[in-house]
Amino acid sequence: MSSPDPDTERPPASKRRATSFDIAALAGVSQPTVSRALSGNAAVSAETRARVTAAAEQLHYIVDRHASSLRSRSSRTLGLLFFEDPTPDDTLINPFYLSMVGSMVRACGKRGYDLLISFQQASGDWHIDFEDSGKADGLILLGYGDYLATRPRLEQMVTQGTHFVRWGAARDGQIGTTVGSDNEAGGRLAAEHLISRGRRHLAFFGTADAASPEFLERWAGFRTAQKAAGLAVDSRLTIDARPSEESGRAAAEQLLATGLPCDGIFAASDLTAIGAMRRLTEAGMEVPGDVSIVGFDDMVAARLSDPPLTTIAQDPRRAGETLVDTLIAQVEGEAPPSTLLPIRLIERGSS
Repeated sequence: MSSPDPDTERPPASKRRATSFDIAALAGVSQPTVSRALSGNAAVSAETRARVTAAAEQLHYIVDRHASSLRSRSSRTLGLLFFEDPTPDDTLINPFYLSMVGSMVRACGKRGYDLLISFQQASGDWHIDFEDSGKADGLILLGYGDYLATRPRLEQMVTQGTHFVRWGAARDGQIGTTVGSDNEAGGRLAAEHLISRGRRHLAFFGTADAASPEFLERWAGFRTAQKAAGLAVDSRLTIDARPSEESGRAAAEQLLATGLPCDGIFAASDLTAIGAMRRLTEAGMEVPGDVSIVGFDDMVAARLSDPPLTTIAQDPRRAGETLVDTLIAQVEGEAPPSTLLPIRLIERGSS
């Protein structure tokens, strides 16, 4: 008895029910692209949609409505995406973002949702992968790095109808629904506090450009308060710095090298402020005797530094709850606005 011919074991696509993989092969695209094209996803170009549709018709493809309904069913899960953010201990996650997680988990639990946490590289295809996977009904974005580099991905998410909310600068012109602190008010409050302490030569340590809109807003508020007080603004006292202790030390080193008078510093993050404070102390300067320092965030480390750090406090509990509530509102068909959360000054020994 002859063995069966393996080539006849599986019928060709023309003799069996065609699948989306058959369409992908014929149209020269990926299977996820076929799924998006046949579901009417606006992210697929007209040319690609036409190729997919033609291939589906040629193969007499029949959409499985039952499977489609299962795929579109709510997962009752929200995705929280963290992105790389250099830190001293190589955790690659800004400690302030971590402080929000507990309130997010609690808020999800109260609303009957699970929270799926994922670590991503900002340069990856996370904006497409989660849309295709169906793992989550919507996404919360924290710490996605350079806003200008990320903007095309955010625009694509809007186009493809992905539910998402991000932590950032909650101002007009930003892409997608945003929850964030009133950074500009925080910058003003920091400058006003330093000025009230008799400080007249004020420096800013942070990234004051469009790629970092939150820091840019803090710098803008800081500068507004300086001008309102009639103080001269010296651009050489605006020193680029990332939210890390190493960057704060480097900024302080650069300030010392200029030889310019400086008796007050506003750092756009607590980590930057702590690094700067340590370097200035090593250089023989007294804090706050010679220079007063104000940070931004109110991390746990701010209370433990020597001296304890005066800072502009954000509210991580309220931030986490608002992010979750805003995203769930989107998932349930609403169109919630962006939210600007209040800040407050916490005075400690550094000023």
